[in-house]
Amino acid sequence: MVELAQEIIRQAQAGDLRAFEQIYRTHVGFVSNVVYRVVGNMEDAQEVTQDVFMNIYRKLNNFRFESSLKTWVYRISVNCAINHIKRTGKHKNTVEYADVFAAQGADSVRESMHQMDNEKLVSQLLAGLSPEQRAVIVLRSIEGLSYHEIAQTLKIPINTVRSRIKRAREAMLALRQEVVKNEL
Repeated sequence: MVELAQEIIRQAQAGDLRAFEQIYRTHVGFVSNVVYRVVGNMEDAQEVTQDVFMNIYRKLNNFRFESSLKTWVYRISVNCAINHIKRTGKHKNTVEYADVFAAQGADSVRESMHQMDNEKLVSQLLAGLSPEQRAVIVLRSIEGLSYHEIAQTLKIPINTVRSRIKRAREAMLALRQEVVKNEL
């Protein structure tokens, strides 16, 4: 994703709806993906994604160009997703196969089934994590952010990022062993 020009951001801060629409179009894909991975189902992800962009619109004047807009948007996305989980008490991650199948655009049924099995496993593993651990794993392993970028995004020390990722990976390994054992 190409970082938006400062001029577009400034125009949006001044109330230009076309400029805000450009911000929306640039960021909606990764916002939706991050939110979906953290909250675990499409219906909640759509609701939270709307909340994210409402927050971005309301808070855009607070953006001071001290970090990239992408980092700032990630922070809002993750915080909204975690707050949604805490507010609703929905900690269980579920896979919506129709959404996975439609989103993947697979060439064959076999490939689709393999992708859905992988998605199911990822969702099961993510479901076993706390919202904070889930957020760092999504940002690191799925979105590809560096430890520094995650720390910046979540406004936490880099050592906290490291420890959350370590604990999350340990929990996911233990859960994966449990899933494999149950399948045998």
